[in-house]
Amino acid sequence: MSRIGKKPVPIPAGVKVNIEGSTVTLQGPKGTLTQTFDPNMQIQVRDGQIVVTPPDAPGYAALHGLTRALINNMVIGVTEGYKRTLEVEGVGYRAELQGKNLVLSVGLSHQVTITPPPGITFVVDKSQRVFTVEGIDKQVVGQVAARIRAVRPPEPYKGKGIRYQGEKIRRKAGKAGKTGAK
Repeated sequence: MSRIGKKPVPIPAGVKVNIEGSTVTLQGPKGTLTQTFDPNMQIQVRDGQIVVTPPDAPGYAALHGLTRALINNMVIGVTEGYKRTLEVEGVGYRAELQGKNLVLSVGLSHQVTITPPPGITFVVDKSQRVFTVEGIDKQVVGQVAARIRAVRPPEPYKGKGIRYQGEKIRRKAGKAGKTGAK
């Protein structure tokens, strides 16, 4: 059995759980999430906690832990939500909101407009250098943040581009003529 899978997922106050077969629906203050899991996994509510039990067949230990982790992510999503913060680095680089859309000026010949999928919102700092992707589904928040970063990934010479907040960029020295060596 999986160590993570053995832990029950506590259900906070204000969260409603509905389990129909292998489909779990959670409704909380931030919204509603639904996900379907392997039909062989037994998902039950006991004593205010969600318990995941695997079948007695080989190969279900990893799926046991995965199922429990995904349910835990759903509980956190409907109660607190998820956010991913990104930074824009470079001269003239900025991010701004136009309605719900995020507009990036990142040194290209055009501005890049990103339309948020359902359940995702963008928040731009007043400095226009830092912005946040927010939502209740951890997977969607991470995917949208990765797609935004892919518009202009940070380059290793000057560090210009879009990066996650706190991400360390490995820098390169550049040409020998630029450093003063002969």
